[in-house]
Amino acid sequence: MTVRVRRVQEPPEPDDGVRVLVDRLWPRGVSKDAARVDEWPKALTPSSELRRWYHAGEGSYEEFRERYEAELAAPEAAELLDHVRELARKGPVTLLTAVKTPQSSHAAVLARLLGGP
Repeated sequence: MTVRVRRVQEPPEPDDGVRVLVDRLWPRGVSKDAARVDEWPKALTPSSELRRWYHAGEGSYEEFRERYEAELAAPEAAELLDHVRELARKGPVTLLTAVKTPQSSHAAVLARLLGGP
């Protein structure tokens, strides 16, 4: 299973496989044609409250990860997570995000849960 995280601003690569945007909002300055997004499961993204809390610097990444994983246990999110996991079993999946530090973001949490790095 190959799951990787890339910034949506980076040009698509041939080995990206299925490109999944994991941000709630469409990234500024990126056209839909240039992004080449195959799926956009908004229910997999952190809640607005959790996102605001984390970006306000009120908690650690570990606490954010725990809270986000709890949100991902909700039925709709869990179903979407299973769907993306099934895509990853069939071929490469690239999780796309606009965050500047993907390694300490929700995308990294998703990649780990999906069996990526």
